[in-house]
Parts: sequence; structure tokens; C-alpha cells
Amino acid sequence: MTLLYLKAFHIVFMVTWFAGLFYLPRLFVYHAMCPPEDIAGRERFKVMERKLFWGIMTPGGLLTVVSGLVLAFVFDDRGAWLHPKMALVALLVGYHFWCGRLVADFRQDRNRHGHVWYRWFNELPVLILIPVVILAVVKPF
Repeated sequence: MTLLYLKAFHIVFMVTWFAGLFYLPRLFVYHAMCPPEDIAGRERFKVMERKLFWGIMTPGGLLTVVSGLVLAFVFDDRGAWLHPKMALVALLVGYHFWCGRLVADFRQDRNRHGHVWYRWFNELPVLILIPVVILAVVKPF
């Protein structure tokens, strides 16, 4: 029963993390489009980005990684498929930190990218999520 609960919590943590990974770059798009004279709007985006990154994404990501490692190594749910999955999760963690860097840049009004760049940046976690899900569900090797 404990394994079933842990798997359920792992999924909840992962969905929380990915909601942030998908939504934060969308906030970056809107923030980058915000005119310089709209100070109230820019400050609002800074608050939203900070709260999303530190209040939702970071705890969700941390709990996802920890619960995934517990599932893999304590409950022995691993195989050859786990190595590429862990490499992809490491890429997602890197993307998470990159988002944190961008939050800091926006907070200090040092944004260096346009809204189109953030639209493309928003697609990266999707490209990583698809093979992660396939590896986790199908366990091909």
C-alpha cells in the first residue's frame, strides 16, 4: 500500500512541477511584451514569476526528484530504461535552474530576450517530457 501511495504522490508532484515548467515561460512571454512604461504590470509579473518559481515549481521539482529516487532505489523499480530517463530528468532540472536564472534577470530588469524567444523556450520541456513518459510507462528495455 505504501508503494501505491508513493506512486500517487510522485505523480502529483510531477504534475505540479510541470505545470510550473509550462506556465513560467508563458509568463516570461507576457512580461517581455509588457511596455517599459507599464511599471505596475512589470512589477506584477515579477511577483507572479517569483511565487510560481519558489512556491510551486521548486518544491514540486524537489519532491518529484526525491520521490522518483525513492521509487527507483528503495522499491527497486529500475531497469536499463532508468538511465536515459534519469539523464532526461537531469536536463529538466537544468531547465528549471535556467528558468530561475531568467526569473532573477527579470527581477533586476535585465531581460535579454524578446517574446518570440520565450515562446520557443516554452517548448523545450515538452520535447523532454514525451520520452520521459514513454520510458516510464513502456519501460522498453
